[in-house]
Amino acid sequence: MTSLYWKSFASACLCVTLSHPAWSAGGIEIPGYAPATGVERSYRVQKATETDMSFWFDKPSASAMTMRGAFRQRMTVLSRDEDGMRVRWSLSADLPEGIAGLGDSYQMNQLYRNSLTAYGTATLELETDLNSNPRNLSGVNQIVAHMREMATNGPDGVPVAGASAAGQSGIYDIIAKLEANPLQIVAVLAPEVQLLASGQFYQAEIMEIGQASATSRDEDYGGVSVPVTSTWTLESTDATARTATLSLSEEADAAAFSQSQQPAIENLMTGFAEQAKNLTADQLASVKRASKIRSVELVVSLNDGSTLEASEIVTVTAGGTTLRTYTHIQREDMPASLPLPAVLTAKDLQTPDLHIDPLPSAKAGQGILDELSTPPAPPKASQTVAPHNDGPKAIAPVSLEVKSAKVVSLTSFGSELDIMLTPESAAKFQDFTQAAVGEITQVLINDKVVIEPRILTPIPGGHIVINGEQDPKLLQVMAEQLALPGAKIVVRLRP
Repeated sequence: MTSLYWKSFASACLCVTLSHPAWSAGGIEIPGYAPATGVERSYRVQKATETDMSFWFDKPSASAMTMRGAFRQRMTVLSRDEDGMRVRWSLSADLPEGIAGLGDSYQMNQLYRNSLTAYGTATLELETDLNSNPRNLSGVNQIVAHMREMATNGPDGVPVAGASAAGQSGIYDIIAKLEANPLQIVAVLAPEVQLLASGQFYQAEIMEIGQASATSRDEDYGGVSVPVTSTWTLESTDATARTATLSLSEEADAAAFSQSQQPAIENLMTGFAEQAKNLTADQLASVKRASKIRSVELVVSLNDGSTLEASEIVTVTAGGTTLRTYTHIQREDMPASLPLPAVLTAKDLQTPDLHIDPLPSAKAGQGILDELSTPPAPPKASQTVAPHNDGPKAIAPVSLEVKSAKVVSLTSFGSELDIMLTPESAAKFQDFTQAAVGEITQVLINDKVVIEPRILTPIPGGHIVINGEQDPKLLQVMAEQLALPGAKIVVRLRP
């Protein structure tokens, strides 16, 4: 998530073990995955996300944004037996050699650096099955303890109290989810694990060139079971390089996936309430439809069954928006053979205007757990900002009109005050947060500071949540005050 103070839409990370069918005899044998133990392998990883929200904006050029990252990750198989393997991943946010000078267009690297700081580790040790799909993660207790410590400390390790402490409590919801499924940590910090594993079979498979084989499974999206159809094809082999190139195409059932995305679509439409009122019946039906398609190419070694190279494109359309993610992985000791998507190598990109401050490395502070798969919302306009030299940004406070305010009771995490701004104020708030990225801000109700969030990305939709350790009765008083006609809140930089 890009912020623990503002409730933001974030997609859930799923770790799904792919099943591989047995193909008919008489074709090419893809050997079972049998990696050498104790040998470190280095991988070049390139990623990009493209988001298109032109449906909701008058100027399409202002609504399409791209973020990009380039990394060098290392993996070692520590041990292997008949039941599985133990694997270590060493992670880095540094740009690989050869990309120096282009750092401004690789904003994902700084976000990823903050994620490593937030989790308190640059190394993951996994227990996996024989395909290398993760089954268990070591050191979860230490990671969670590190995050709990950060939940009670502000920047530079200075303890926070009162209203500032209340803003921290949202992190405990995230911690609880990680404790329930620690593999989400792997999905955030090392998604390469699952992509590489998708091309590795635990036993030899026979495939025929050009023959497709379909399988199906169900994935859970917020309690909705969504059937997913996967089609595998052996595209070609290279006798000299001793490799096979496989393709995998996956598509989620449109009706079930659309059903699973309705809460997120409704939230998005609330953020664009004025535009939504003017939609035609056909446009409204289109907005409420959702789809997810995944396309993968894999180069697999015919010597030991390991994935040497992978290229993945995932396209999700929902609520009139399209999010497309690109990933390319190449083992450094092997030549590349798959074409790179243009977005990964383009010199000029339309990137968000973000200033990303690094989290303190000793004790990470506010605004942690960056979701790399969720790009920041594009700005609707720019707010005047003084040059960011050694002094603070000069950003004027904004007075925001409240549309609704209510207290929501959370079974395990106390109560929270849910504030929805008017459409005009939502636009002002988005402009303010766009200008204030990287800064610590304050939210004032009746001239009293109630939270002090650090802004990591622009915040669209006009939805603000004050959650946590404050007295529920106090939250109810604030809700009643904000429910009065013409009620306003003030947001400003922290003095």
